[in-house]
Amino acid sequence: MEYIVTIARQSGTNGREIGRKLSELTGFRFYDNNLIKLAAEKSGMSEEVLEEFDEKASSSLLYTLALSAASYGHGYANVNMPINDKLFVAQSNVLKSIAEEGSGAVIVGRCADCVLSEYPKLLRVFVMADFEKRVDAVMAREGLDRNGARDYVMKTDKKRSSYYNYYTGEKWGRTENYDLVINSGDIGAAGAASVIFEFLKQLKTKQEAEV
Repeated sequence: MEYIVTIARQSGTNGREIGRKLSELTGFRFYDNNLIKLAAEKSGMSEEVLEEFDEKASSSLLYTLALSAASYGHGYANVNMPINDKLFVAQSNVLKSIAEEGSGAVIVGRCADCVLSEYPKLLRVFVMADFEKRVDAVMAREGLDRNGARDYVMKTDKKRSSYYNYYTGEKWGRTENYDLVINSGDIGAAGAASVIFEFLKQLKTKQEAEV
């Protein structure tokens, strides 16, 4: 059984690129937006519709029902819940299927650290950086001016925080909820991926020594 590495990240920290580079270093499968396609296949819902609601919290109070369905593998097609909740359930079921395969994976976002909290080999990572450095990164990536990039960063962080807090009942970005917190602002995506990789190797070494 291999490790599952989950990566939560602030906007503008290159979390997706860090995940890709870590996948290359470890040989683990990489999951991000492709989870929507897998969720659509599993649920029978439209991929285009699900993309519209990706990582957006529902305005309903049905998240406990969604979490219950995800936990016990119940069908949800007949449950009268918003698309947001159906997507969360579908993605949660896909995440658990990935973990059950035991072959290792790097997963960005999707509350994976909480969904897979009972998985015995889970490394939960949170990536952060100085606000202005994140603004610089978004300006370069999105072609926005500084004010537009600042607004983008704040709105994206707020969306991710709302989504995570709503579906998990935990606090997004709270350091004690993660095994490793990395500042990617100075070391970049490649540096951050290397730090996670070395941390993962140390975990494996410690585990082997305890056997």
